Amino acid sequence: MILEVKNVTMKFGGVTAIDNLSFNIKTNEIFGLIGPNGAGKTTIFNIITGNYTQTEGAVNFVHEPISGVKPNVIVEKGIARTFQNIRLFKSMTVIDNVLIGFHNSAKYTFLESILRLPRYFSNEKRLKIAAMEILDRFGIAEFANNKATALSYGNQRKVEIARALATEPKLLLLDEPAAGMNPNETQDLSNIIRNIKEEYGLTVLLIEHDMKFVNNMCDKVLVLDYGEEIFEGKPSDAIVDEKVIAAYLGDFTHA
Repeated sequence: MILEVKNVTMKFGGVTAIDNLSFNIKTNEIFGLIGPNGAGKTTIFNIITGNYTQTEGAVNFVHEPISGVKPNVIVEKGIARTFQNIRLFKSMTVIDNVLIGFHNSAKYTFLESILRLPRYFSNEKRLKIAAMEILDRFGIAEFANNKATALSYGNQRKVEIARALATEPKLLLLDEPAAGMNPNETQDLSNIIRNIKEEYGLTVLLIEHDMKFVNNMCDKVLVLDYGEEIFEGKPSDAIVDEKVIAAYLGDFTHA
């Protein structure tokens, strides 16, 4: 198991956002975290990435506890994420946004960068080549020198995922990656995620509301409702489960 969430509870004052939740993710798996709005999905992402520390329970990454670890250290350990609302550096180009993800790979000191010593230039050249290779895999290399926010919504999503990939993660967390995309863009993104998963040996945990996308992508899903697990298993079984249907559409048995 690459990720183990054990009996996690998250309370905000008197509100329980996550209630005694446990699940495991296998290495090289694509695992979907789904459920209605307000089910607690993004809260789980924030716990895994160190933005929140759970009230109770434990989270292990590659068998090592990561609860209470700072977000920047979580990234260094091999967990990267994207966000529900795209977060790009608006004044920067596409390639510069991706280069930020390589900050842990830079093999020069701050002084060498200030003085523009030879090792700085050789490393910058190496990282730019690596960034262009990632952009090429996402089909957006032609936009490398464009302002990131000048791209279409779908391509901005790709830039954000490319930047996360540049941190060289073992586990990639994607928060609604297909949101706002048309069917062609969604299919293209599906292919890209599958390709980079295999090429980079990634494990992927994603939040998504597009059930066609989830069914096509995920090996396994966990369905949350009001912070509690109501289903875990194959996506094809989730969409016919009575509790899942009731969570999304309401319980018609008492209508």
